[in-house]
Amino acid sequence: MTNKKLEEYTKEELLAYIGELKKGRRFGLVWEPKDEQVVKDCNSKLPVLNEVKDRVINDAGDDYPTNLLIEGDNFHSLTTLNYTHAGKIDVIYADPPYNTGARDWRYNNDYVDDTDAFRHSKWLSFMDNRLRIAKNLLADDGIICVTIDDYELPRLAMLLDDIFGVEHRLGTVVIRNNPQGRSTIKGFSINHEYALFYEKTTRSTVGRLPRSDKQLERYPEIDEDGHGYLWENFRKTGSDSHRSDRPKQFYPLYVKGEVIRLPKMEWNNDNKAWLILDSPESDEVEVLPVDNAKNERVWKWGHERVLANPSHLQVRKVGGRTELHRRNYPSEGSLPNTLWDKPKYASGSHGTNLLTRMFGKSHMFDFPKSVYAVEDCIRVCSPKKDAVVLDFFAGSGTTGHAVLELNAQDGGSRQFILCTNNENGIAEDVTYERINKVIAGYNDTAGIPANLRYYKTDFVDTAGLGSLTDKDKLEITREMGAMIALRENSFEQIEQTNHWQTYENAKQLTAVYFREDKTMIDEYLTKLNGQEKPVKLYVFGWGKNAGAEYASKKISVEDIPEPLIEVYKEIAK
Repeated sequence: MTNKKLEEYTKEELLAYIGELKKGRRFGLVWEPKDEQVVKDCNSKLPVLNEVKDRVINDAGDDYPTNLLIEGDNFHSLTTLNYTHAGKIDVIYADPPYNTGARDWRYNNDYVDDTDAFRHSKWLSFMDNRLRIAKNLLADDGIICVTIDDYELPRLAMLLDDIFGVEHRLGTVVIRNNPQGRSTIKGFSINHEYALFYEKTTRSTVGRLPRSDKQLERYPEIDEDGHGYLWENFRKTGSDSHRSDRPKQFYPLYVKGEVIRLPKMEWNNDNKAWLILDSPESDEVEVLPVDNAKNERVWKWGHERVLANPSHLQVRKVGGRTELHRRNYPSEGSLPNTLWDKPKYASGSHGTNLLTRMFGKSHMFDFPKSVYAVEDCIRVCSPKKDAVVLDFFAGSGTTGHAVLELNAQDGGSRQFILCTNNENGIAEDVTYERINKVIAGYNDTAGIPANLRYYKTDFVDTAGLGSLTDKDKLEITREMGAMIALRENSFEQIEQTNHWQTYENAKQLTAVYFREDKTMIDEYLTKLNGQEKPVKLYVFGWGKNAGAEYASKKISVEDIPEPLIEVYKEIAK
């Protein structure tokens, strides 16, 4: 069919097309898109964020990152983040409504239940709108994790395949989150949910999980620094272990008692072999990587590493033979399995009960995740200790809690961004208060130092901006400058004039010159060049790279993000 509108086709054309569709089998995800009011609003107005100043938590100081909590519709929040954090997010953890039919989520302000004939279409439209923006927020090496249960698993998997590509599907983990089981009318007791992991590009790295105590028991020896290891044969086995595979790793070692000596050697490139320049002493034994069947193998290390780590080798007598062993340390973690069944993943004891202990009352939030399950999902998504973690279905704030716990465990500086609505006061009374308790400490649990900024979503109606009063224009300009500062994690405004705004953080200044009139730019540049910190300058302009001429050793210049520059242009008309 051509791109005509549906009503422009004749009855005969439509019937012919339906006949063509029936001829072949189709595979893929097809649903009837459902309009969403918030999407229309974000397309007709400019979504912005306004800070709630009396909810700032800034006790940790400049050595700790500033985390963000955004109250409002998550599509609105994501749209705003798209021009402050595009390509900056390392980890996305998303726990969307499971669409069980139990009236547990709204679409266009109406609850969706199992009597709604378009329940799945509404859910798919809802998720499609958000996941496509979320993908743009991910860094090129970023990973997204989406949790779900059996109700929408098939459709979610196909939707993620479509958005991220089947080739970027990393794995699906089954998490035993309900050991007691949840009975169903179909006769099964449900114990699990799923976590689907997708990468944005092939540049991602799947993180490892901490080894269990049982796994660490395999490394009983303790070195000088308190790290566990075990002794294993220094001779390589298995694939790529023959002399022909790695000829530079076939060389002799001379042994006298417990002392190991590497002889002087010279590489002969013609023969692909070491020329040994000295012989063993009379009381030394020559040891080669030859196995019991007289096969010439290789050592596990090259000779340079032997010279650098002599204490990591040990002489042993095995069946009358002199053999060498080396220290084998566990890697930093183990590859994540696709079945997570540890008791710590139970959402009852480590989700619901945890909230009850924190708040002193029950039923603060339905079905919160285990903080340990979220911790491990974040670990899998990124090994970075300074990862930026986004959760746009933040709910009770488990992801923020998990990020702070990870930082406390390994000294990391991860930053979280939580997005949630305020239905039944969830953002103010649960999400914010939970993070506040984690930072300050609760019951007998010590606090974890961190900073937090609280924002609410809002709109700027861009129609008729040019006709506003100068006072209103300046106020909107201030809002735009605050969004640019948020983009740079610069939250403290130190100056505002009729021509510029200046913000700072511990590392840099963020400067915004928002006037088309450049008569004051030289004065501003002189002031900025005199600062100790480096400066990121955003300059009003009608085209790309409009402020490139103002760059200096101190100042780097950026274009004002596209949605914001359009507002500046409207005001300038």
